[in-house]
Amino acid sequence: MIATRAQRIPGNPFAMGDARVARAVANGEDVIDLSKGNPDGQPPDFMVDEAVRASHDPADFRYTAFNGKPAFLQAAASWYRREHGVELDPKTQLLAVSGASVGIGLVALTLIDPGDLVVVPGPYYPQYEGSTAVAQGRLHALPTDEEHGFLPDLDAVDESVWREAKLLILNYPNNPTGAVANPEFFAKAVALAKRYHFIIMHDFAYAGIGFDDAAPISLLETPGAMDVSVELCSLSKMYMVAGWRGGFIAGNSVLVDAIKALNQQTTLLVTSTVLDAGTVALNSDQASVGVLAARYRKRFETLKAGMAQAGLHLCDAHGGLFAWMRVPTGTNDRDFTTWLLHSAGVAVLAGSDFGPTGEGFVRLSLLKPESELDEAARRIGEAMKTR
Repeated sequence: MIATRAQRIPGNPFAMGDARVARAVANGEDVIDLSKGNPDGQPPDFMVDEAVRASHDPADFRYTAFNGKPAFLQAAASWYRREHGVELDPKTQLLAVSGASVGIGLVALTLIDPGDLVVVPGPYYPQYEGSTAVAQGRLHALPTDEEHGFLPDLDAVDESVWREAKLLILNYPNNPTGAVANPEFFAKAVALAKRYHFIIMHDFAYAGIGFDDAAPISLLETPGAMDVSVELCSLSKMYMVAGWRGGFIAGNSVLVDAIKALNQQTTLLVTSTVLDAGTVALNSDQASVGVLAARYRKRFETLKAGMAQAGLHLCDAHGGLFAWMRVPTGTNDRDFTTWLLHSAGVAVLAGSDFGPTGEGFVRLSLLKPESELDEAARRIGEAMKTR
């Protein structure tokens, strides 16, 4: 009685990681949980104030417009213009969604028929595989490595892959590696999409969360990208409102129109108060986002120094919320994850949870205060002495 698509969905590694930590804690273990991507701070006061005001507004007791409140869509367009120099029509090139994760599923279901090929650099955010499975497509991972900044060599991909591809999913700043894209990389991807007639979806969930002097760039800044692309943005990471579930899809008007049609039949509208608070946030000077980016950079540097003392190597990161660490030579990443949990009291996620190209690594979250990151590194260092 169960549909094939439901039977073939891979397990959610984040849910399984939560369960492992819960079991350890229930058994009396003291665990520092670095496996989560759940923001540990609070939104700017002006955003909370607007949400409170909106919750008393009788207009917000009613259903919102299917595509999102016009003021929110206009704010998203203004944000793109100010932050990325991109001009968008709020009516035809933007759609409000309940978080980037909802957007991922919508794009996959809009574009992918059974058997279609989805290409993604590996390691990759697990939902790309899950949403491809729901759409009954096929996933092909492009290998990346630390030497090349975890950006795939698009020129080295066999032409047969591009000829079959229906969708290329990109994600920069990247979860899990912390890699960022440069203009040349995006330009090459857009040129390939035009040549081989596939679509690019850029998951820009960590917009504004960069560690370098220049902020992470939008794919839509690339000349010609609007012809072949959509981009997903999230309020969750920029403004510390993961539990509110808000974001938007931007890009090619024909693609956005098709996504809107699916959204109207399958997805809940974004909560009205979230749209109002998001409008205020997007129209702000983004100083609060810069504060977060600096905080995460400092946390990354703290964790990298601590892991170096423990004899472990954290790969360079340029943005996002995570650190990507190579496991000791000859060690299985899943076994190492289990060992860290029970021997050091530190929970991380195995690199294999992010696809086969993630083998040999683990992902650590930066969403803990520096004091806890210091303690996690200390515990790991002590445990490594007896390993």
